[in-house]
Amino acid sequence: MQKLNRKTYPIWLAAPGLIIYIIVFIIPTFASFYFSMTIWNLKEARFVGLENFITFFSMTNTRTALINTAIFALTTCSVKIIGGLLLARYVSSGIRSGNYLKIVIFFPYLLGNVVVALAFRALLEPAGTVNQFLQFLGFDAIRWLTDKHFALLSCIIADIWKGIGTVTIILIAGMCAIPKSYYEAAAIDGATPWMAFRKITLPLLIPSFNTVLTLCLIGGLRSYDLIQALTGGGPGYASEVLGTAIYKLFARGSYGLATAGNVILFIAVALIVFPINSYVSKREVDMS
Repeated sequence: MQKLNRKTYPIWLAAPGLIIYIIVFIIPTFASFYFSMTIWNLKEARFVGLENFITFFSMTNTRTALINTAIFALTTCSVKIIGGLLLARYVSSGIRSGNYLKIVIFFPYLLGNVVVALAFRALLEPAGTVNQFLQFLGFDAIRWLTDKHFALLSCIIADIWKGIGTVTIILIAGMCAIPKSYYEAAAIDGATPWMAFRKITLPLLIPSFNTVLTLCLIGGLRSYDLIQALTGGGPGYASEVLGTAIYKLFARGSYGLATAGNVILFIAVALIVFPINSYVSKREVDMS
């Protein structure tokens, strides 16, 4: 009996979490695949096969939403990682105000996306602080949120401002985990600070890069609430992404079509993120 208990103990220990995972994730995921092929409401569902997917891809705003989603995800991910690496390097360089800067950099992440959107709306409105500053410098005011050339850019800037702190903190933690003896040995061999950064810091930061790359890509591809609160996907479809397009379908009662959009988004995220994650993981350096 004691041996049996030892064998079954891990199973019983994992069972509550596994049950919750199945209820919260597995069942809704498979249910979404089914309902994406139906026209449904809260009372009934009528199976229509792939009709919802065909309709979704034939919508006038789908192509724009796909392009904007790719631009948004790639731009925010790239800037967050590059900017976060520079900030992490600066903050962890031993400056006296390092701890204070960590708090300042991370603070925007603590704010909700809607709060950030409202703050940027106030800053970027025609009579807002940004335009007042531009006019003070002698430039014309820019319609940041209502001009098709600047709406998506405004959303990208807001998302970077909110998320770069998280990337910075993760990379700082990765840098702190690198043994100091590596740098001491490199200095003895005559390595410059740049050589040490390129040959030691960057290769040993690959696990941290993998984490932030995954988080940034998933967040960028699934971004919705900040853009919806900031521009609503407008003007026209200038800042429309898959998230806002799906929201509009739900809002007008096209639940089956919206569910099909969610399935497409889920598949797109999986096809992009998992191969990249696997590719980067194979290049991780063992520090043991």
